[in-house]
Amino acid sequence: MRITSVEAIAIRISNSARREDIPPVETYGDYFVDRSAFTSVYSPHHETTVIRVRTDNGITGYGEAQSPVSPRTTKTIVEDLVRPLVIGRDPADVEAIWTRAYGAMRERGHPTGFYVDALAGLDIALYDILGKASDKPVHRLIGGRYRDRVQVYAGIGGTDPRKVATDAAEHVGHGYKALKLHLLVDRDGVVEIVSAVRAKVGPSVWLMVDVHTRHSVTGAIELGRDLEELDVRWLESPTVPEDIQGQVEIARSLDMPVAIGEWHRTRYEMREAFERRAFDVVMPDVARTGFTEGKRIAALADTYNIPVSPHVGGGGIISVAASVEYSAALSNFLILEHSHAGNKIKNAILHRSYEPVDGAFAVTDAPGIGLEIDERALERYAF
Repeated sequence: MRITSVEAIAIRISNSARREDIPPVETYGDYFVDRSAFTSVYSPHHETTVIRVRTDNGITGYGEAQSPVSPRTTKTIVEDLVRPLVIGRDPADVEAIWTRAYGAMRERGHPTGFYVDALAGLDIALYDILGKASDKPVHRLIGGRYRDRVQVYAGIGGTDPRKVATDAAEHVGHGYKALKLHLLVDRDGVVEIVSAVRAKVGPSVWLMVDVHTRHSVTGAIELGRDLEELDVRWLESPTVPEDIQGQVEIARSLDMPVAIGEWHRTRYEMREAFERRAFDVVMPDVARTGFTEGKRIAALADTYNIPVSPHVGGGGIISVAASVEYSAALSNFLILEHSHAGNKIKNAILHRSYEPVDGAFAVTDAPGIGLEIDERALERYAF
């Protein structure tokens, strides 16, 4: 079996359900940023890059290089740099392919970012092929099944405490037993919203808080102590990722766990943070790491007795399914990120919807990553 073609499809799906209660934003071209804190760039649509790989025996595998903004950048990287490295190779050489391709740009100064995202998408597609060729789900190929259900938490956000609390209660009504609050407000605002949500959903629902790197070290510690009083399960991304010493101080100062890691793509990037115990929960994103490097990061986490809670964020439905396969094969899995409303939009490229039931995805024996991709939908949403 040999690889005969590698294609990258940049897709954009309109998101008409965008919330109104978000901070004021500034628009830059197709994207926008929070006016009060110039941090991450966002798209008003769902965007990502689908990787399609075909073999000489007629098998097609699908992967995703998470690209919540500028998916055409990833597409160019795949077409100009990645594809020439893999055409003609046996997809069973999946780890060798990742390592060879990663090394090809190391000296060029691209050990992370869009280039490694492209490798992740290719890696997922190759494992999808191997699963289809062997009639086995990917989790059987990367370690075996540790669980039959992958529990998820639903991500919600907003700035109005009453609206967020009502939204939280609705999600609990859908069967979610854990929620993550994306809160882009100051310390007092975070505490007010979390208090309202806790009062609305009661003590049995897990609550996590993601503040998207917006706080100083001392500010994050003060906020964390407030959230401990509200029985919050973890504080996520409390300060800028470059400040490893700051992360260490936050983790050591709080009784509640600190979760980080979505911005790292390789074990090389994560090594120092592991060694210095800069966090309590690690959050690799499979559509940035691929299965190959994702398993290595999970093994490193296991070495330090740290649980893995995979990040999905702006990833599409292929990212979601790949994350379920990844989670099923981890001994140190904790819980998986999910977007209830966003998943309905992401399902637009499938023949059959892929959804959790009662707050968990079923782990099945469907070959590969278990999705039926609608080729016409890919063409419709390509841009």
